[in-house]
Amino acid sequence: MQQRPGPSSTSGVRRSAVRLVPGARAREERDAVAAERDAATAERDRLRAERKQLRRRLKKAEQERKKLAGRLAELELRDDLGYLFVVTYGRSGSTLLQGLLNAIPGYVIRGENRQMLLHLHEFHHSGAAEKREQRRQERKNDLPVGGGTPVRPFYGMDNFKVQASLEDCRRLALDTVLRPGPETRVTGFKEIRWGQEDVEDLDRYVTWLRKVFPGARFLVNTRDLTAVSQSKWWADMPDAVERLADTEKRLLTLADTLGDDAFHVHYDDYVADPRALVPLFEWLGEELDESRLRAVLEERHSY
Repeated sequence: MQQRPGPSSTSGVRRSAVRLVPGARAREERDAVAAERDAATAERDRLRAERKQLRRRLKKAEQERKKLAGRLAELELRDDLGYLFVVTYGRSGSTLLQGLLNAIPGYVIRGENRQMLLHLHEFHHSGAAEKREQRRQERKNDLPVGGGTPVRPFYGMDNFKVQASLEDCRRLALDTVLRPGPETRVTGFKEIRWGQEDVEDLDRYVTWLRKVFPGARFLVNTRDLTAVSQSKWWADMPDAVERLADTEKRLLTLADTLGDDAFHVHYDDYVADPRALVPLFEWLGEELDESRLRAVLEERHSY
């Protein structure tokens, strides 16, 4: 009996390969799907990182925008501000008065600055005076008024911009010294350096201040001179009472000269009774909150 030939090794391999093809395709498809998934995950992570970076950049840009907007607002010459300057001498209780004024909503009254604005005053005064002198020389010598040329020794000073100087002095003072905020209604500062040795020509200086700060008002603060003369550095001066009396007279004379644009308060009066400040608040056009004033009076001021 003739036997059928058994399967050859070649045919067995062929059948095994046929059986393996579907599995290989599945693996290939699975790997392809995994690769697509990984690519999608990587793209998602990239987009998330990019979105996070864009959000940071947007936040930074918004912060910069607000900063620039605030800076622009500071540089603009605000016409909505009132100005108040406290005129006094040292150890008069002016720091307490400063605190009482700052308790009024919308008031920002800064402390002493050692009369920094005197430097701006001298800058402006010297420029304006030189302009007048150069214009006088031009008229005297039959030269074109305001038409200076490079051959002139004071070339350009005949066209010193007086109004621009006043406005820029105000802008600089607002930007650096007073720094009013968006809610500020009245700003200014208190200063104890108004004596003869500090401001030689007080009338000229105050006149300049009123030009730089339209509508400026001045609050003169005094105190019992005997008590002042026994306080801090005054106690080391044998002629303290006389010097203080001269300064006080000068300041009160200034107040009389300014008329309704000046007001006088006495430390001993309002410390004894805050109601003594009622006339001041009427002059300021503000409502007196006695509880707020008493809270300020209870707080320690100065050194």
